[in-house]
Amino acid sequence: MKELQQLKDKLATERPVSWSEFPDIGLYKDQVISYMQRQLIDFDGDGKITPAMVSNYVKDKLLPKADGKKYSREHLAGLTEICLLKQVLSVRDIGVLLQQKFDEDHSEEFYSKFIELLDKALIKTAEQIDPNLELEALSDMALRLAISSYCDKLTCGRLLDIIRSKTENNKK
Repeated sequence: MKELQQLKDKLATERPVSWSEFPDIGLYKDQVISYMQRQLIDFDGDGKITPAMVSNYVKDKLLPKADGKKYSREHLAGLTEICLLKQVLSVRDIGVLLQQKFDEDHSEEFYSKFIELLDKALIKTAEQIDPNLELEALSDMALRLAISSYCDKLTCGRLLDIIRSKTENNKK
């Protein structure tokens, strides 16, 4: 099936840019929005980010404040992480995952790890796709992926609860 081959190719090849490929000059918010349209892996155009969303992420402390009106690599990396993670996690849970990055100011290292993990997951998923699958096999694969996603989300939620609990105990 042509659609399956396109899906497999997209998963196997499309990636957000690496840290070193981010612009090395500050961008204004409208430039950031335009940049992020190309940065995100999207199938149907609904992965858009708005200026209000960027402002809310800053207000929620998921992103640092802009330097004047300019946004840096740290902002672009953070927005990439947030936009991907918000597909499966709440803003509160994303904050737990991103907190270590902010506490230790390891934005570049965190983003590199994030991109490496994303790359491995996309390759693994792409390898599971056989473009010659029949409709029934597609249904089975979709069910398997949905159940795996449920199990991963369940485990991730519990891990975040543990992290949140340990972090709160350390602050006391």
